[in-house]
Amino acid sequence: MSSTRLSRVLLALFVGVAALVVVPIATAPVAAADGCYTWSGTLRQGSSGDAVTRLQIRVAGWVTSGEVLTIDGQFGPRTAAAVQRFQAAYGLAADGIAGPQTFGRIYELQDDDCTPIHFSFAEATQNCGRGGFSGGAVSAAQVRENLLRAMWKAEAIRHKLGDRPIGVSSGFRDTSCNASVGGASNSRHLYGDALDFVPGPSLCDLARTARTSGFSGIFGPGYPGHNDHTHVDSRGGRSWSAPSCGI
Repeated sequence: MSSTRLSRVLLALFVGVAALVVVPIATAPVAAADGCYTWSGTLRQGSSGDAVTRLQIRVAGWVTSGEVLTIDGQFGPRTAAAVQRFQAAYGLAADGIAGPQTFGRIYELQDDDCTPIHFSFAEATQNCGRGGFSGGAVSAAQVRENLLRAMWKAEAIRHKLGDRPIGVSSGFRDTSCNASVGGASNSRHLYGDALDFVPGPSLCDLARTARTSGFSGIFGPGYPGHNDHTHVDSRGGRSWSAPSCGI
């Protein structure tokens, strides 16, 4: 056998043996994109379901003056407009379609318990030092959900005001706490959808910016008992009063 032919035979045998050897390749498990919730695919007008609801909660602070975005799991024109404003505010392509870049920015803005990174349940449930979500006008689960929605609107206010820190002096109160601080018997704090802001930004800047951040109740300087904080809530129907701020 010639040396050339022998070389070819040996090469063929080597290739054949190599083909029988299976080398395992270690692969890392696919990690969730976020500890709170991970979106898949793209959401646009006509989309519906839980994924849309979760998106709406996070963009509900990006509305027009006096507008309150309905959190209903239906991706309509108002949701698209809110997504578009959110995208523009964070330097993304503002097309009103929620895809990987939009979701990636949301992931950067939230903690694993779904709260925005600059606000927390601990801060919003001081509750006269007792903490927790129980003892209000609605179930503990509803209080938690209401607080989450309020904090995402607060995150929008914070960004609109140059990402200056905003303190929360009061959020949810149980009935005993609310009575002890002189709160109204129908206070929105009992529902968990109210926050009282203290400076950081001026109280008037907070009140003015809340008008375009999805809050239907706004009370601040010039309104009795509100010269040291700005109160925001999500009551049914609009009620704004901060006379010292022109509201």
